[in-house]
Amino acid sequence: MNRVDVLLFDGFELLDAFGPVELFSLADGFECVFHAVTPGPVRSSQGVEVVAPNRLSALRDPDILLVPGGKGTRWLVSNGDFLDELVRVAALASMVTSVCTGSALLAAAGILDGHRATSNKMAFEWATSFGEEIDWDARSRWVEDGRVWTSSGISAGIDMAYALIRNLAGDTVAAEAARRGELIVQTNADADPFVADDHS
Repeated sequence: MNRVDVLLFDGFELLDAFGPVELFSLADGFECVFHAVTPGPVRSSQGVEVVAPNRLSALRDPDILLVPGGKGTRWLVSNGDFLDELVRVAALASMVTSVCTGSALLAAAGILDGHRATSNKMAFEWATSFGEEIDWDARSRWVEDGRVWTSSGISAGIDMAYALIRNLAGDTVAAEAARRGELIVQTNADADPFVADDHS
């Protein structure tokens, strides 16, 4: 069983987390578990509260860490205690993934240093202002770099999840998950229609 450990925080983008979660939940061999700094209700950017039953500091054996973006990333990038805990968890995880400006959190924590990565194209300049020696990719919809996977905004996170399922469980499992969800996915990581003209 592949476990997706989803990190929730106040101001997270709802579909950054639950777009991939929906697809993972439809794929055989995957389960999703939710964590927060403080267990309990976590308020999304949209105002919807989601209950995260698990304390992040208690996570000792992370599997696939998923970090969403959202308005909350704007203040968490300067929260040293949060970033320290993110570093600890990421170091233990078998895979580290992000959607949208979740990559800014990974960058601010130093987790993306030495890696190729991408982020939401609408917030690209801000997200890429963090970290050192990161090979920021302004054109890809998602980027795979070893155990570190990053993606652009909302729908790109679902496409990344599909690619990750294919990588871990094979084409058949991924295709069946998409069929169950009646989902059309983009399978070409280089095809991002939201790339700015100066990056085309």
